[in-house]
Amino acid sequence: MKADIHPKLNRIKVQMTDGTVFETRSTWGNDGDTLQLDIDPTVHPAWTGGKSQLLDQGGQVARFNKRFGGLSLTGKK
Repeated sequence: MKADIHPKLNRIKVQMTDGTVFETRSTWGNDGDTLQLDIDPTVHPAWTGGKSQLLDQGGQVARFNKRFGGLSLTGKK
């Protein structure tokens, strides 16, 4: 492994929005720093999957086929 090409890993504390704190290693900050999160990944929909919704179940495909269904690559109808 080449010397001096990897970032230094620091032991930091991460404080969640609910006040819980855990210790981890990161390239962020310096040893002993505390990273305070603005968004809690344990409840935010971006990380939990949220409420997955299918916006349109076939409606867009049906509209596309209605508008462009007669088109073909060969030029014949």
